[in-house]
Amino acid sequence: MIKKYGIKQLSIFLENRKGRLLEVTEALKDASINIRALALAESAEFGILRLVVNNPEKAKSVLSASGFTLKEQDVFAVEVADEPGSFYKVVKLLTENDINVDYTYAFVGDAKKAVLIFKVPSEMLAKALEALDKGGVTLVEPMFFYD
Repeated sequence: MIKKYGIKQLSIFLENRKGRLLEVTEALKDASINIRALALAESAEFGILRLVVNNPEKAKSVLSASGFTLKEQDVFAVEVADEPGSFYKVVKLLTENDINVDYTYAFVGDAKKAVLIFKVPSEMLAKALEALDKGGVTLVEPMFFYD
């Protein structure tokens, strides 16, 4: 059984207007919530800020109380060597196991390792984790992100 899963990600919907990102980051700062990973996608009218934070329940509460529309999703993270081809190997393994990737983003953890965060359809999460574990990919435990 795979125990390494269940990283909570918050997706915050932001109107495309000056200062809206500042308002999110200020609310999190004032609540002493640390952002561990993020990605921002935008369209003409709004953006989606995806965050992994050290205390997702508190962040969800603070942001909701501040009037932000948000959704919580389960994502997973893997650690790979920070070198050409590492991302490819993970995506290839997922593809070979018929697992769709909704989206992904990454950050460099240190000079030699990168962390890739993936969102797959919820019905494919267990299958993805099993395939990665069997494929020798290092799954990152939630405690890597949480306090």
